Formats: sequence, C-alpha cells, structure tokens
Amino acid sequence: MALCSPFFVSNNGPVTSLSSTFLPGTTLSSFSIDRKPRTFNLKNVSVSICRSSLKIVRDRTLDRHVIMKNRIRFVQKLKTLLLSKPKHYLPIHILSKCRAYLSLHKPRSLLAMIHRYPSIFEPFTIPWPPTPLNATKLYPQLCVRLTPAAATLAAEELSLQSSISTILANKLHKLLMLSSYHRLLLSKLVHLAPDLGLPSNFRSRLCNDHPNKFKVVDTSYGCALELVSWDSDLAKPLPPPVFQSLDLIVDRPLKFKQLRLRKGLNLKRTHQDFLLKFEEVPEVCPYTNPAESFAKESIEAEKRCCAVIREVLGMTIEKRSLIDHLTHFRKEFGLPNKLRRMIVRHPELFYTSMKGQRDSVFLVEGFDEKGDLLEKDEILSLQDKWMDLARESKRMRRDRRKVRMDKGIGSLSDVNQNHDDSDIDYDDDIGMDNFEDGYDDGFEDIFEDLDFEAEDYDHENNLFANKIGEFWTAGPFPIQNGLDGEQKQPW
Repeated sequence: MALCSPFFVSNNGPVTSLSSTFLPGTTLSSFSIDRKPRTFNLKNVSVSICRSSLKIVRDRTLDRHVIMKNRIRFVQKLKTLLLSKPKHYLPIHILSKCRAYLSLHKPRSLLAMIHRYPSIFEPFTIPWPPTPLNATKLYPQLCVRLTPAAATLAAEELSLQSSISTILANKLHKLLMLSSYHRLLLSKLVHLAPDLGLPSNFRSRLCNDHPNKFKVVDTSYGCALELVSWDSDLAKPLPPPVFQSLDLIVDRPLKFKQLRLRKGLNLKRTHQDFLLKFEEVPEVCPYTNPAESFAKESIEAEKRCCAVIREVLGMTIEKRSLIDHLTHFRKEFGLPNKLRRMIVRHPELFYTSMKGQRDSVFLVEGFDEKGDLLEKDEILSLQDKWMDLARESKRMRRDRRKVRMDKGIGSLSDVNQNHDDSDIDYDDDIGMDNFEDGYDDGFEDIFEDLDFEAEDYDHENNLFANKIGEFWTAGPFPIQNGLDGEQKQPW
C-alpha cells in the first residue's frame, strides 16, 4: 500500500482466497495467478449495488471547523438581529420572543448569554412611557446593542460585502442555472445565504441591483428569484479533483485501479468496487444536463448529483454547509430523497461531520491534509476577527472574576453560590453544541407575529429626545451601493 497525503491508496486488484482453492498435495507454485486488471461493465450499473453498511470515520481536523463555528453561533445570530433594526438595538423583552431563532431555549438565561460576550454586546437602558402613554413618569427599559469595537467590525463587514457584490451576484446566477426550472424561492435561499457570504439584505438589494442576471417574481409559493440571461462563462463546472502524485519507488504506470481516500478511511470491497465504477463514468456537466435526462438511481444520475453538490459547496465561503440546507433544494436541483446516504456513499468527494445537532458536509478537495482551507475567502478573515472578540470576552470575564476574588467576597462557596450567570465559563464544545446549527428561519418567519414597529417604535421621537436614549454608533454604517439615507430592509 502506497500512501498519498492526505489520501491513502487502496489497491483493488483481484484478491482470491488461495487457501480455499488448494487441493491436497498442491503448492502455491503449482498455480498461475492471473494479474490482469479488473474491468467493469458500466452498462446497467445501478447505485443499488453498493449495499455495504456505510460507516462515517471521524476526521478531527475537519470537525474542528464545526466546533469553532458553533462557538460564535449565538454571536452571529444576535448580531444579525440587531443590524436588522434601523437603530441597531433591541429591547430585551422583545428579544426574548426570538429565542427560537437564537436557539436559546428555557431555562437558559438570555441575559446570561449577552453578559457572556462583554466585548461584543452592551446592555443599556432607555426611558419608556408606561400605559397610558400620556403619563408623565418614564420607566427605564433594558436593551442591548453592539459595543464600539463590534459595531466597527460590523461596518467593515458590510463594506466588504458591498465591494464584492458582483462576485456574490455571480453565485446566485450560478445557482439559478443549476436549478431545473431556473427559479429559486427566496425563502429557501435564506437558509443558504450565510454559507455563501451573502449580506443580510440580499433580497432587497442584491436581487434588485442586477436586473440583467435575474429578477424577483411572485409565485404561488412566495417570492422567487428567476433567471433572466444565461452566462456561458459561469456555466462551467469545477474540474475533477486533482490528487497528489503517488511518490512510488518505481516510476511506472499503475497496473491496477487505485482509490484515493482520506487517511484512516477503510471501505468494504463492494463499496470500493462501486467507487471504482463511479470513477469510470464520464463527467456530467450539471449546468447543461438536467436531472430529467437520466434514469433515477442510475450511476449517471448520481454522477450529476455529486457534481451539483460540488458546485454548491465550492461556492460557499468555508467549503461546507449543513445537509439540511441542501435538502431544501432537492426538487430544484434534482437531488435524491436519501441525500445524506448518497453523500456518505462518496467519501472520496465529501466528508460528513456529525458535530452538533445537524450534520455538516465538507468538500474534501477544498482542504489540505491538516484540515486547513486551500483557498481562504475574504469574508472568513472578518469571521476570525469576530472569534478574536469572543476570546477577548472570555479574558474579560476571567479578569472580572479575579477582581471579585481579590476583594474577598466571602468564602469560595459563597462566591460560587452568589455568582452572576455571566461569569460562568461554559465549555464551548458542550454548551454551544446543544444549540441548533445554522440560520433556521428567514426574518419574515421570526417577526411574523411580532409587530415590532407598531409596538416599540411608534413613539420614537419622544423616546430619543432625551440623551439617555440615544443609540451609540461608531460611525455611519455603509449603505449598499451608496444610497445614503435609505433604510435597509431586515433579513
């Protein structure tokens, strides 16, 4: 067996059990072993031949990407909620109604999670009139906003997304060309938008700023994005995965077909035979070959489905996404009903991570042997800065606990009994993995039953006349496409 980092080569030559074929009185030299390479007949080959039990072998180098993303999942969701409002803040009692979106279920405290990130979120109070509204006494209302450092980073992120709007529009353009009907519901694109790096207001800005590529239309299922023009330059699939040289001692062509798999991955013989047959099938362009052109459960149809998933994952900023996000587009992209099983069946192309409550799928060719991305997107550098702010919050909490201990607040047991929930140093891998992954719903679902504008902002002029109620900003947030003064539509 010859190793090829980060893959190992499985020699799938003809192996026979000689001990079961020997006759009494014979020796191994009495037999002539046929060493001709095995050939496969691709006619009438169905995916049903792969009946071996599919077992996922964990890859810790790729699992750590999911773990790191889970640690700032609450931060990203709350940040998106705050930026969706005109003044970039929300009252706590209104925010508590968004627990489903934040994946923060009772009895976990919302304030404790906010205090857990003092470098990102800042609680403050504003004067609020009681009922009736003509009362003279004002009561303080607790709200949350971004800190100056977090607001500056959010402005930088919006500015970057505005500068690469053409690249982001090309991603939507390619998705529409991949779909069978060249039309995708905006409510489904919301799930995949964060993975693609789309801004939170992509439906009101990005979809309307490129009328030559696509347009928004009304359907019986809701608003959808429809393809306007076909771009042949974009309708080019990813090239087949290129593996490193085998570095064999003898430089000569291999006599037997080889499987290039991740290190530590061992497959049954029937599964290896199927993957070898799969490699012999000619490449299928997912843009020019619709799903209807192939028979269901045929190896050609599975070749096309794998090509579609490779295209979608190749457009994501982290070369990965949730399998649940892909299942939303089964009908549009012609994917099978048992999508997860098909992905697990191809470990040479994809890796399925079971970290968190929902499984993630990685594009294996986008990572090196150490699990690092080969090509890092610009938006990922900003996500690293959000991670640095989260680490700064952890340092601030430790310093705060140290100051309290130095002041000698009772015994250690008293401190443990009377501590604030914000000082609890939760284990990130355990605590955050209990939340749901990803962006579960669009904002129209979050605020469907909550008339925030009517409930909280009707008396905005009265509330913010006082300086106490002013909302701090590090500077004007960049408005997409230079349209100053126009409010951004919530995601």
